[in-house]
Amino acid sequence: MHTSRMTRTRTTTRRRRGALVGMLTASALALTGCGLESSSAYVAEPGPGSIEKIDGAEGNQVTVTSKNFTEQKIMGKIGVLTARAAGFDVKDMTSVPGSQPARDLLEGGGADVLFEYTGTAWLTYLGHETGVPDQKQMWQKVHDEDVSNGLTWGAPGPLDNTYAFAIKASNKDKLNGVSKLSDIKKLPVEQRTFCVESEFYSRQDGFEPMLEKYGLKLGKDVPKSNVAVLDTGAVYEATARGTCNFGEVFTTDGRIKSLSLEVLDDDQGFFPSYSIAPVLRTEVAKKYPELQKDFEAVAAAMTNEKFIELNRRVDVDGEDPADVAYDWMVDEGFISKK
Repeated sequence: MHTSRMTRTRTTTRRRRGALVGMLTASALALTGCGLESSSAYVAEPGPGSIEKIDGAEGNQVTVTSKNFTEQKIMGKIGVLTARAAGFDVKDMTSVPGSQPARDLLEGGGADVLFEYTGTAWLTYLGHETGVPDQKQMWQKVHDEDVSNGLTWGAPGPLDNTYAFAIKASNKDKLNGVSKLSDIKKLPVEQRTFCVESEFYSRQDGFEPMLEKYGLKLGKDVPKSNVAVLDTGAVYEATARGTCNFGEVFTTDGRIKSLSLEVLDDDQGFFPSYSIAPVLRTEVAKKYPELQKDFEAVAAAMTNEKFIELNRRVDVDGEDPADVAYDWMVDEGFISKK
């Protein structure tokens, strides 16, 4: 998402647990003591809405964290507003630089809740080799495995910010009305042109396996000269200009709308699910089950379409994530303006 591109690490290397996690957690907590916090700690006070005060919340603190790319900054402020509306004193630890530090804060007790992506947890934190395209199965797997880490995954929402390919919408007719990835095979070779980022191009679960899933072989059905390897932001611009017909995107990026791109359906289910769900420390979830329900209700209202617009307001229009989060919470009826 513009210069603050999605930096969640999608690695397939199994993490060493134990001592390494302890070291990373200690580092994250040390940073906490040095003033690690949201780059914009201000969030307007919420008025009454569908989120009601929880008995026992008053005078007790909940720490909300998030990562520091656009979508997560917005979700972090949504989390802050959710906990405040429920009556808690909230410590704002959103916009943490990187996925792993945010995760380590949660595991180490430096934070109590964040909105997380199932695919990131499965591949990065839990170290599995491949993801799962089915959203429900992916969520269930991370839910079950994270129990031993003292974390409770709340029910996921419909938002699924995974990889995808998009076309310039005005080029659709020229591309024989292509609407799904399996349609690419029907096009002549000269129209099978792609723009991808370097990580996706070289991943063992990236570009070449994706082509093979759809019956295309890199170097034969898609000549390497048809593929441009670019920085993430340049992929969106090149696709919008028509430099390539198919550009690799993230499905909730605001530039999809602002650049008039159209996402193709992954009709063979190649890409793993990156559904969003609230993750709470189990201790907190057990003590305040109503808080988990509030976060689940908020996640249930998060959709790709809505977050494309919210991300666009930040990345394209330059609005503050806290203001965008506040407006969305008001529009959804979770809170009101105070």
